[in-house]
Parts: sequence; C-alpha cells; structure tokens
Amino acid sequence: MPYSKEIYQKALNVLEKRRDKAELEAEAKSAKIREQLPEIDSIQRELSIIGLEISKLLSYKEDAENSFEKLKTKSKALVARRTRILNENGYSADELKPKYTCSACEDRGFIDGRMCACHKEILKDLMRKEVSRFAPIESCTFESFSLDYYDDKPNENGIIPKDRATKILEASRKYAQSFSPSSKSIIFIGGTGLGKTHLSLAIANVVINRGYSVCYGTAQNICDDLKSEMFGREDRIIYSKDKVLDADLLILDDLGTEIENQYSTANIYNIINTRILSGKPTIISTNYDYSELFEKYDQRITSRINGVYTAMTFVGSDIRNKL
Repeated sequence: MPYSKEIYQKALNVLEKRRDKAELEAEAKSAKIREQLPEIDSIQRELSIIGLEISKLLSYKEDAENSFEKLKTKSKALVARRTRILNENGYSADELKPKYTCSACEDRGFIDGRMCACHKEILKDLMRKEVSRFAPIESCTFESFSLDYYDDKPNENGIIPKDRATKILEASRKYAQSFSPSSKSIIFIGGTGLGKTHLSLAIANVVINRGYSVCYGTAQNICDDLKSEMFGREDRIIYSKDKVLDADLLILDDLGTEIENQYSTANIYNIINTRILSGKPTIISTNYDYSELFEKYDQRITSRINGVYTAMTFVGSDIRNKL
C-alpha cells in the first residue's frame, strides 16, 4: 500500500499533534489537581524518584531483583493511595493520565512495530482528501449512481442503455470489492456524461476504504505535471512520476483530451506500459471509441490497451441533460 511520502508525513503530523494535545492537556490538569491536593503532588514526586531508581537497577545484572521488588511494592502502595485520594475528591483513578485519541497506541501510530488501526484510518482519510481536491469523490458512490437516467429502449444497434449501465455498475462494484494491487486494468468507453468518472470514483471510494492508495487525475493534468517534473519545474506539481507509477490504483480520466505533443504521447505510453509491466492496475476513462483511439495514438499505446485492459462501453445520451 505505497502511499506517497507526503501522505505518510501528514499522517505522522496528525499523530504528533494528537499526542502533544493530549499530553499538554494532561499536564495542565495534573498541575491543577496537584495544587488543589498537595498530597497528590507529594506522591507524584515519590513515584518519579522510584522510577529513576528502577531505571538504574535495570543496568545491573546481579543483586538487583530484591531491590527491584521492594521498589515495585512501594510504587503500588503509592498508586493505591493516590487512587483513594483522587476518588475521595471526585476524580477518577486515571485523571492524571493523558487522554489519547487512540488508547491502544497512545497516538504513536505503532504497536510493537506494527501499524496501529488508527494510523491506517488516518492514511485512508488523507488519501480521500487528496483525491477530493480534484474530483467529487464524496458524492460519487455506487449508492448514488442512478440507473433511472438511462433509456430502457434499444438504440439503433439493439443495445438497451439501461441494461448496459446495470451490467457495468455491477461489474464495477465487484471489481472494487475484490480489488488488489494485481487486479486487472479497466477502460471505460463512452460519450460525455454517461457516468464513467462517477463509477471510477465509486471504485476509488471502496479501494481507499480497503486501505489502498489511489492516484486520480485527468490525462491533461498528469501529462502537464510529468513534463514539468522532467524539466525540473517541480515546485507546483501535483502528479510526480513516482506518485503516478507507484499508486496501487491509478485513475487516468479523460484520455484523449490532453494536448497532442511528443511529451504527452511519451508520458501516456510510459504510464500505461510501466504499470502493465509492474502488474499495477489502471482505470482509464475516455470519450473516444476504439477506432478513434487507434487513429489518435500509435500502436504501442493502443495495442497495450486493447490487449490488457477490460473494456466497459457505455451507450446512450448525456444523462446530465436529464437531471
């Protein structure tokens, strides 16, 4: 699940802020209670001293066990006394402890070297926010995909648009639910406003929820950024080569709308070919049919799409005109 370095760092920053907040609030509350109850202050000082003595004993290999047990016994007695005093004054036994957002890892993000569930949830949330900067992922779900706007009468080719959309919806749902970094690649084909982007983002929603990384972008924006990166203009780019090629799922939207030049063609080929070779799935959406793609792109690109990608072709008229 290779999230970008930026996502990982943002997650660590969230954890650090949570931990700092909890500990600062605990310090403030502890200071107030210790001022109100001097005996608690005295106990806390004694516990600190015992803690230091235990730390020193841990460095000795011999003759430390007896002293260690005595210090443990003394510490337990002090904690019991502290609990009694706190309870008598209306406080809980853990009143002096920080109230971490995640009690399991205490907002460190890891437990015994393994990533905590809270850390994974932060990464998912940040991943979704990253995609939402460029697309309405929150509103594009399988549940919000309505089949009511598709015609239920056959078109001139005998295909019923609603039936076709129903099949694509179910296939997309199954794809998302069983997604893995080795899933097949998909190309959504069809005219403007038939739901290609909506279903791409619905898949992204489920994939992100399952803990995988997603990179979403239009062909034009991705090509522009990769060109800027190639020429060293990296200060404002969103799509780096690593982000595009390493994401568990890449969604390349609006293929064919990018400005035609040698850089765009080279980048499209490199994206498609590299991800095929590395076994990473890509979802492409395009308004072009296969014949138009063959005219627009050279055989290196079209042969790879035609040979590897599963095509899902929408039919019908722009559903946005029926909203």
